[in-house]
Amino acid sequence: MYRFLLTPRWWGINVFVLLAIPFCVFMGSWQLSRFEARMQDHRSADARAASDRQEAARPLGDLLPVDKATSGKPVTATGRYAQQLLVPDRDLDGRSGFYVLTLLRTDDGRALPVVRGWLPGEADPAKAPAAPSGEVTVTGALQASETPGDNGVSAQGGLPSGQTGAISAASLVNLVPYDVYDAWVTLERADSGMKAVPAAAPAGTGLDLKAFQNLGYTGEWFVFAGFVVFMWFRLLRREIEFVRDAALGLAPDEEPVPVDVGGK
Repeated sequence: MYRFLLTPRWWGINVFVLLAIPFCVFMGSWQLSRFEARMQDHRSADARAASDRQEAARPLGDLLPVDKATSGKPVTATGRYAQQLLVPDRDLDGRSGFYVLTLLRTDDGRALPVVRGWLPGEADPAKAPAAPSGEVTVTGALQASETPGDNGVSAQGGLPSGQTGAISAASLVNLVPYDVYDAWVTLERADSGMKAVPAAAPAGTGLDLKAFQNLGYTGEWFVFAGFVVFMWFRLLRREIEFVRDAALGLAPDEEPVPVDVGGK
């Protein structure tokens, strides 16, 4: 009855099944490992953030360039505040508002973008308090330059003068006549009645959409493996039924000849 399994057609089906199932299991396991790695990064970032709050602030030069290890670290820098910009469409505590971003000119001539705080409502220069004059020393959390379109960062162009959509050297270098650090700082204590902006987790360490996509792909690959097994058993059952019907004379030995209903 099972002699049909030795036919070329069934050899092809069996080889496909034997290759498809391990491949689906491998891909599902790989996607699951990617999700678990992102979970571990998220837990490590939370633990590192708690540890960072206990650390003493270090000079800016000691923590550059910004990476996963230095992002969120407390940093200190000295200089004089220069040009002030507003960063619209930023949410905090479920409310919409804007950041007040002021460039701190350091001794080497470059400017460090400093988010001095957040205010609710539409971005309005009249609402933003002026920066302190004279030499100041700021302390806050070091952050990597933002990428427009990622993590809620606006990719909107054509903003009014005095505004920027993303806090990044690539964006700010076109707005100010001096070099800008490829990093920024959010003050641990906001200035002049504004709310402090909490430090963001380093890129790739949060439970973002990509993490849950990995989890979804994991389920899909295991479903595909189960579907392959299900279809193999279904084809096997149909073939066995066909062989039994043929043995009992219930199935025709030859394909029926099509009837010409058109008279041609």
